[in-house]
Amino acid sequence: MAIWPLAASPRPLVLRGWLPPATAYTAGHRGVDLAAPPGTPVRAVAPGRVTFAGRVATRNVITVELTGTGTPPLRLTHEPVRPSVRRGDHVTAGQLLGRTEAIGSHCATGCLHWGLRRADQYLNPLSLLPPALLRAPSPRLLPLTTGRHPPAPRSPVQPAPEEPSG
Repeated sequence: MAIWPLAASPRPLVLRGWLPPATAYTAGHRGVDLAAPPGTPVRAVAPGRVTFAGRVATRNVITVELTGTGTPPLRLTHEPVRPSVRRGDHVTAGQLLGRTEAIGSHCATGCLHWGLRRADQYLNPLSLLPPALLRAPSPRLLPLTTGRHPPAPRSPVQPAPEEPSG
């Protein structure tokens, strides 16, 4: 079972969702952006092997090939992340891959760009997660202690209402 790459309670905020391009050469968003200020721990979502951990142009990228996902296998990319793993390392679900960086982030407030591919086909990385992890938490109502509301406080400059005389 896969987990979120960020430990956020109850789940990370998706800043920008997956938008597949119409063709291999047109615009789209080939992953999802999860809110993550610089220094946020990034973890492996499932068991796999690190196939890349290093710099691509202006940012650090980590690629993990997921175990048991067919031929060709699924590959996850994480950027910008300062790696704490190296190429060839085997990782388990939840294991620290590195920490997000400000350099190379295309989000104003900092984020993790999380992508998924099988060979040259881009896929939605959220499809790896079980439905229960994708749902927003149910709202919780506070217990009702009495059937009445407490009286509103009176302003010290206003006199108390007079009692009717009888």
